[in-house]
Amino acid sequence: MDIFDKLTILADAAKYDVACTSSGAHRRKQAGKLGNIMPRGCCHSFSADGRCISLLKVLQSNICAYDCCYCINRKSNDIPRTSFTPRELADLTIGFYRRNYIEGLFLSSAVVKNPNYTCELMLQTLRILRLEYEFKGYIHAKIIPGADISYIRAIGFFADRLSVNIELPSEQSLRLLAPDKSKKAILQPMEQIRNEILSNRQQIVEYQKGQSFSKAGQSTQLIVGATPENDYQILKLASAMYRKYALKRVFFSAYIPLVDHRNLPSLDTKPPLLREHRLYQADWLLRFYGFEAEEILDEQNCYFNPYLDPKSNWALKHMEYFPVEINKAPYNMLLRIPGVGITGARNIMIARKATKLDFTDLKKMRIVLKRAKYFITCKGKMMPGIGCDTKHALEGLILNQGKKSAFLLGAHQLSFFEPTSEDIYQCLSGQI
Repeated sequence: MDIFDKLTILADAAKYDVACTSSGAHRRKQAGKLGNIMPRGCCHSFSADGRCISLLKVLQSNICAYDCCYCINRKSNDIPRTSFTPRELADLTIGFYRRNYIEGLFLSSAVVKNPNYTCELMLQTLRILRLEYEFKGYIHAKIIPGADISYIRAIGFFADRLSVNIELPSEQSLRLLAPDKSKKAILQPMEQIRNEILSNRQQIVEYQKGQSFSKAGQSTQLIVGATPENDYQILKLASAMYRKYALKRVFFSAYIPLVDHRNLPSLDTKPPLLREHRLYQADWLLRFYGFEAEEILDEQNCYFNPYLDPKSNWALKHMEYFPVEINKAPYNMLLRIPGVGITGARNIMIARKATKLDFTDLKKMRIVLKRAKYFITCKGKMMPGIGCDTKHALEGLILNQGKKSAFLLGAHQLSFFEPTSEDIYQCLSGQI
């Protein structure tokens, strides 16, 4: 099979891994114009300083020994099968890099024969890239659950980031949809990666030299909507993994019906995109805003409010804390005001040392006043015409989101909305 035919198959098979953002478009280069877009294979990640990095996102192989019900690459599925040799994939990566198509590699794989054999193929690819080509670009490698610690350690010294996909939120769901996997086989490599990262950092500090092990940390992915776990269970699991395994990110993937199986939702089921969106918003609250999972959801309210973001929903349930005086509130409380993000809270803390802030000043700082105005005062006064009460704030927040009519009609499911410029800014910056 031609190498570009292999690329078409294996890049397309990798698109359901959401640890990166795929371009998803195709546009050919035109005479007299610059640039083109590839529909498969190129994706984007973001560095610690906010730079967007283009990656070749591909599988080493889609010849899988496992039969996970939800997976397009499961062994019982009738699809074209192929594999890259380590040399082919390394040469392809370097070829794309030299043409300035990509800056790095996102490498995953189906389970070929067994986890150790698969990791050996991936390790050979990375060795060629790092040692033979002396490639210094970004590499994100997926660890296959069940692989020996020796493979995890070896791959970790070649890759910038490692990840082990937990896929499903519970042991019961794994037994139902992925009988070849177990929770222990998934969590054990995550613990080993955490320990290796900590040990490696200590050695580098102690000896002032050494090669970094997965210096960009580790991440994982959860499928949302394929099994009956509620949002509270998923959020608690994510919070526990952040604490126990020191993860950099938990990625959430709305379940997309690709294959038919009696244990899966029907093929007519729409992907729960709004639910995925709410989980990402709550994930930001856990990682950067000082919230606990139990503050955002609980046993009695185990699903997200479809009409309000998690922070606004929390604020409406705790109106005893509001209104907050912008010129006096501590930093931790500023972070809990809807419409005030991390950057905004820091700017407020700095600016109010020199002057008393008013609503005009907050608007210049890009504070989202259409949400914040119901929960704050400036110089002891609320914004004219605004009252600090649950009913007034709820109606205003719903109306600002354009969902008041759906709320009054008692709709249970919202269609996914077209993003506004403000939505795009919040997605990129993480401000809630």
